[in-house]
Amino acid sequence: DAEEVMTVAGLLAFLGKRQGILEGVCITGGEPTLHPELPALLREVQALGYAVKLDTNGYRPEVLGAILDAGLLDYVAMDLKNGPEAYGQTVGLAHADLAKIRESIGLLMASGTQFELRTTVVKPLHSVKSVTSMANWLRETTNGKPIPRLFVQPFVDRDTVPVGGFSAPTATELEQFCRILGPCAERVELRGT
Repeated sequence: DAEEVMTVAGLLAFLGKRQGILEGVCITGGEPTLHPELPALLREVQALGYAVKLDTNGYRPEVLGAILDAGLLDYVAMDLKNGPEAYGQTVGLAHADLAKIRESIGLLMASGTQFELRTTVVKPLHSVKSVTSMANWLRETTNGKPIPRLFVQPFVDRDTVPVGGFSAPTATELEQFCRILGPCAERVELRGT
């Protein structure tokens, strides 16, 4: 219900004026795959010569697969929220359909498109136990094949966070989470520290 900040036509005009200056456009959200006009927007942005990155939660694999198949993405950053037992709580659902997340990871692995998975770790939602569970689930999902890049990001409190009581893990905990996730990816790094 928010007031529109810029129309699609305005965005495309803005990008048209910056051709040769800007290199790429990141489509982020909320969740961009909820918008039926997403493929058309991606085509328009690509037609202007921009590389396109999509930020997604992976919960709409049918949309992700269609836009990957259409060659509309140069890079994808997908959130991996937590281990299976804590996924629903982390995303605010009684039950999270992890088959959708698994399918999206499989689509990315098979696509040839560059991608990363990223996990924002939050106290009290993430622990050694939940991150170990996430690592085991991810290895199972990829049949032991490491993904290219996995980033661990500490939670940052903002005024847009609707509930309190969350904090970032300590530096020691962040490093421990990276070690646990190490076998899941060719490269595991801390981001935002």
